[in-house]
Amino acid sequence: MSNLNKSLIKVQSELKAPKGQRNKFGNYNYRSAEDILEAVKPLLAANGLTMQISDSVAEVAGIPYIESMVVVSDGETDRVVTAQAGIDPNRKGMDIAQCFGASSSYARKYALNGMFLIDDTKDPDATNDHGRSSAPAQSAPALLPLTDEIKAKMVSAVAEGKRDAVENALGKYKITAKVRKEILG
Repeated sequence: MSNLNKSLIKVQSELKAPKGQRNKFGNYNYRSAEDILEAVKPLLAANGLTMQISDSVAEVAGIPYIESMVVVSDGETDRVVTAQAGIDPNRKGMDIAQCFGASSSYARKYALNGMFLIDDTKDPDATNDHGRSSAPAQSAPALLPLTDEIKAKMVSAVAEGKRDAVENALGKYKITAKVRKEILG
């Protein structure tokens, strides 16, 4: 297992990013990209890792979107996770810069969630349809395929006493009971 993999597993298992923001209108707590960054920076430094975040603007079928990319590196190897968020330039109450900024913040938050295995399934962003539908919320697909390398990392993390973190990750990615048993023993 590479040094980056070992360090990243350690950061993922130790990271605590509380929901430090409050939406008074919707009456719920949430975490922002800034909350995640505040919590992860010391862990990255302690494990000899660097992180870069960048955004790009693209368009699909006439809909503009921001794609945020998070890159974590140990100086030799990089891991990359991306996430996208649509941009509504006609959003009521926002000028164009605010629309782009809001989409950037949203995409960055979810790219960070993917990199550090932060589970937002109970976050209102993940479940609230803001009255648009009476159908139950659909869960998002896994951000990463469960490759043999990722399985091996999870088995190592369990052996290192990080069973809870691995179980959380397996729950997030809706892993079958058979594969869970292979990993957790």
